[in-house]
Amino acid sequence: MREPPGFALFPTALGTCAIAWNSIGLTGVWLPEANVESLRRRVAGHRGGSREEAPSGPVAAAVDAIVRLLAGEHVDLRGVALDDAGIAEFDRRVYTVTREIEAGRVLTYGEVAARVGADASARAVGESLGRNAMPIVVPCHRVVATGGLGGFSAPGGVRTKQRLLAIENARPEGPPGLFDAPGDSRWSSAAQDVDAPLPAPRR
Repeated sequence: MREPPGFALFPTALGTCAIAWNSIGLTGVWLPEANVESLRRRVAGHRGGSREEAPSGPVAAAVDAIVRLLAGEHVDLRGVALDDAGIAEFDRRVYTVTREIEAGRVLTYGEVAARVGADASARAVGESLGRNAMPIVVPCHRVVATGGLGGFSAPGGVRTKQRLLAIENARPEGPPGLFDAPGDSRWSSAAQDVDAPLPAPRR
């Protein structure tokens, strides 16, 4: 018999995050909001409701990996199981490509589109990532605009995206340039602001 869905809130270097799951895999991941109780209510109502409990097994391992990633470790989350029921086929393809981007690297929306297939465009990839219900595990923050950051639909918007990239010391995919200093990142200035509270999510 399938176990009822569960959820948990957990502390990270970025603030209180949340995770929801069922017997298949994760069904949602939430970045910090300004109000923890508001976050708890939002997650509790996810997919019709679930119960708050301490994660165990693979879910506990996923939580630990997210915590370590947000603390600055380059952790591989590609092995975390997801329940992709209800996710459109195009979005699944976009998320599969996005999950292959390693911590510390970024791709542009156009580069992701090229890997998704001939029916994809940079705009379609951006719209797909805007629907991503599992940020960090599906690392949509690692997909950026040509010459800039692009958008981000999680609480805090582009500021949160910048902070995540700074934590990962991110740079475009490929070998460092000849004049890149070790630990250099175009988003590193945001790392100094990592402990600042995030603004409330946009409604």
